[in-house]
Amino acid sequence: MHDAPAPSTGYVTDMKSFDAFIATHPTADQFRSTYPGVLLVLPGERSSREFRNNNSRYFAELDKDGHITGGKFM
Repeated sequence: MHDAPAPSTGYVTDMKSFDAFIATHPTADQFRSTYPGVLLVLPGERSSREFRNNNSRYFAELDKDGHITGGKFM
């Protein structure tokens, strides 16, 4: 198991570390504790669709066990 990056209180700026974290297939709770400054939107949750270009809102894709397998910033 990989160690999670240190919690980041701002938006995602280090995409390499973020992608490596997502590759571990974290749970929503792990995502929120590691990236508390990013709004995590899970499938079926409502969110506004205003344009954001600062990696502050992540729409996640989940596997059958509810682990994040990918997604996109919007």
